Amino acid sequence: MTENEEQQADAAARSEQRHNADRVLDSGALRALAHPLRVRIYDILSQYGPQTASSLAERLGESSGSTSYHLRALAKQDLIREAPDRGTGRERWWERPVGGVSFANPDAMATPAGRAATQVVMNEFLRNRNDQLLEFVNRGIGGEDESWQDGTLISTATARLTPEQSKQLTLRIMAVIDEAVDNYRNQTGENVRPVTIRADVFPLPQLGGQS
Repeated sequence: MTENEEQQADAAARSEQRHNADRVLDSGALRALAHPLRVRIYDILSQYGPQTASSLAERLGESSGSTSYHLRALAKQDLIREAPDRGTGRERWWERPVGGVSFANPDAMATPAGRAATQVVMNEFLRNRNDQLLEFVNRGIGGEDESWQDGTLISTATARLTPEQSKQLTLRIMAVIDEAVDNYRNQTGENVRPVTIRADVFPLPQLGGQS
C-alpha cells in the first residue's frame, strides 16, 4: 500500500468512527419531523444557522404563530434547541445542534407508522435538495456570479463495485466532506455563503437480468 493509499484508508476509518456516533432518530423524532414545513425549518436551521420564529415565517411565507408551533414540536424531540446567549424574552432563537443524524432506524422501519414517517421525511428532504439544485442551475443560466460557477460540481458517473468497495468509496467521500465542514462550518467574512455539499452513492437496479 502506498503512502497516499494509507492516508486515504486512515481518513476513511476516521470517518466511519465519526459517523458511527451519529444520532439515529427514533420513532418519536421521525414522527415529529414527518411534516413538510418542519423538514424545511430543520433544513434552514442546518444550512443558514440560528433563526427566530419571525425570520422563519418571513422566509417560508407562514405566520410566526405557525412556525413557533412547529419549532416547539421539533424541540420536544431535541431535534433543535434554543441558541445560547441569543435573543430576549420576546425573541427566541433556535438552532440545530452540531452533529450528524441518521434516518436508518431498524426499529422504526419494523412498523408501518415508522416506515411511513421515514418515507415522508426522506421524500421532503430530497425534494428540498432537488429544488435547491434546480434553482442554482436556473440562477446560473440567469447570470450567477461566475466565481461561484467555477467552484461548483454537478456530476454523475457510474462504476461497477462490490458492496465493500462501495462502502470504502462512501467513507473516503465522507472524509473529504467532514474535513471541509470542520474547517469552515463557522467561517464568516466577505463573499462567504452557505454551500450545500451533496454526495450520492447507491446501486442501480438490475437491467434485463444483467448483473
